Amino acid sequence: MSAIADQVTELVRPIVEGLGMELVEVTFRKTKQGDELTVFIDKDGGVSLNDCEAVHNAIDAPLDELDPTQGKPYTLNVSSPGLDRPFKTDRDFAKHIGMDVEVKLFAPKKELGKSFVATLRSHESEKGTVTLEVKGQVFEIDKKDIAIIREHIEF
Repeated sequence: MSAIADQVTELVRPIVEGLGMELVEVTFRKTKQGDELTVFIDKDGGVSLNDCEAVHNAIDAPLDELDPTQGKPYTLNVSSPGLDRPFKTDRDFAKHIGMDVEVKLFAPKKELGKSFVATLRSHESEKGTVTLEVKGQVFEIDKKDIAIIREHIEF
């Protein structure tokens, strides 16, 4: 995470939570169109356009006061993280227990390969592990070995 994203995360987390939502992630990136600061939010039942607008309005003035870019202009976006986003938070893992997930590892494991679909059985935040079931076999994998884990969506 960038220093700007860290500062903004610290500032907006209590505001977002005060509105009954979860702050999933803050990103800051430079694009051809200019700098973009994006605040990703989530809540049970999904995020509406009105939720995004409420958060945008609530964080706009505090961000102006913080001035994370030292006066350089940027575009502020507030968004839901999307259906196919990688899991970032303990809540992401908790709400997907018992569901099928797509997993991509940094390096292949002999029994699993590098990419596979599994059922998420548990998440141990303190240990930094997830327990996955693949074709009836159970594997405990360190989260640091996982490049991406997200909900498996069949079309």
